[in-house]
Amino acid sequence: MEIKKVLIEGIVQDLITYLCDDKNISIHESMSIVYNSIVYTKLCDEDTGLYRESASYVYELLKDVIQEGCLNQKEV
Repeated sequence: MEIKKVLIEGIVQDLITYLCDDKNISIHESMSIVYNSIVYTKLCDEDTGLYRESASYVYELLKDVIQEGCLNQKEV
């Protein structure tokens, strides 16, 4: 399997786990949130390079999308 796909799948698994733990929701609901989010779309777009970021960084983006309804990448 291509390394990029493996990295993406690993991040997605972590995002689902984080959502289950933080929001106390089911795996099915967490999967639906992740797979239907703009963050997932961007994560799968290899041109964005988001797959190279840590799962915790991507999760912060996902939380922003859930809370604010849009994707805002924070600068350090």
